[in-house]
Amino acid sequence: MSTIQPVIVTADQDALLGFYTELFGAAEIFRVPAEGPAFYLGLRIGDTDLGLVSKTQPGSGAAPRILLSIGVDDVDETLLRVEALGGSVRGGPNDMPWGQRVAHIQDPDGNPLNLTQPILAR
Repeated sequence: MSTIQPVIVTADQDALLGFYTELFGAAEIFRVPAEGPAFYLGLRIGDTDLGLVSKTQPGSGAAPRILLSIGVDDVDETLLRVEALGGSVRGGPNDMPWGQRVAHIQDPDGNPLNLTQPILAR
């Protein structure tokens, strides 16, 4: 798994899946949920992972189109340092059903980031 993983937020996950599969030979390596319409698709292109998140109703304001998901050793400890470095905490941390502890932050320019750590590593 990559330490930094780009994740594309899309209202048309099927179109992007077809595009990255046909153009770059992407292979699906992870899906949440495992059955039915996917919220998250993990793709492998060469030695890189790419995530596709389905978000048909972004809510208020414009939804980000891309975010970085960054694996860290300790989500909770990392969150303690975000604001002192000019970022902001947007949500979490939460233990997710797919086996990760996840928190949502923004960098000083407002770019969205997910901090992730495997739950088993805690």
